[in-house]
Amino acid sequence: YQAIAEDLIGNDALVSIVNKYGETPLDKCKGALATKLHELAVQNGQDLKKVGYQDQSWLGTKMRSRDATLSRHSGININDLNLQAKMASTPSGETWKGIWQGNDIVAKVLNLRECTPRNSRDFNEEYPRLRIFSHPNVLAVVGCSNSPPNLVVVNQYIHYGSLYSVLHEGTGLVVDTAQAIRFALDIARGMSFLLTLEPLVQRYYLSSKHVMIDEDLTARLNMADAKFSFQEKGKFYSPAWMSPEALQKKQEDLNVKAADMWSFAMLLWELSTRGIPFSDLSPMEVGMKIALEGLRISIPPGTSH
Repeated sequence: YQAIAEDLIGNDALVSIVNKYGETPLDKCKGALATKLHELAVQNGQDLKKVGYQDQSWLGTKMRSRDATLSRHSGININDLNLQAKMASTPSGETWKGIWQGNDIVAKVLNLRECTPRNSRDFNEEYPRLRIFSHPNVLAVVGCSNSPPNLVVVNQYIHYGSLYSVLHEGTGLVVDTAQAIRFALDIARGMSFLLTLEPLVQRYYLSSKHVMIDEDLTARLNMADAKFSFQEKGKFYSPAWMSPEALQKKQEDLNVKAADMWSFAMLLWELSTRGIPFSDLSPMEVGMKIALEGLRISIPPGTSH
């Protein structure tokens, strides 16, 4: 990821912020790369004094762009992607595990009936806003390939996969109450951050399927799961986590913060009960009943709320 690291520093990302283990990005690098990034940071005028973990005073500095993205990414040549194994196929597209620049990646090939010049243009305009590298609970899109008829979104491979997989598909990871609370706090921090951005990230619908669990058990909101403006308008494949308003209103008419709070409450229910909301109904039935018939989850006896 050397090119990405240099791109980040060139766009004023700080190399002096420590993680919860007291390590800076330079500490995590090896050999010549650490020296190169140190020199680049100095050239950019950075103060290399360490910023403590959870000290967020740097968020308000002029060095950080308001929308927290890197918009000058030129894209990935599709021929440089070594796609090795198909992981999933959904109405939104095919997900592949592969290698790019020697790193494990996941590539999502969007499913489009036709890739028009307008789709290609909108893709170029929209994907840079998903490259959010400035928060530990947000999993950024590493890059994209605009190679009609293929539009491909690329992000980091995450070992444990989604929170949905961890909770319901037997990954072997034990999630006790304390860990469930940590996941909930991570998700809350990530969503709180996204809701400060101007403009807001559009069409990211919070659910356990769109939260990834990193190897250090950090929950991260997966920006690769945000939908593009030209994708499947009006179609929702995980309505169980969505508010009635999100299912009924157009994006521009929606109170996004209120809708996200509803989805977060559904995640809390899922973490508490370890159940899948409305698992006895099809997605179409769930969406119709939530939007039109007042279908709601029930709180098990003894659950604090």
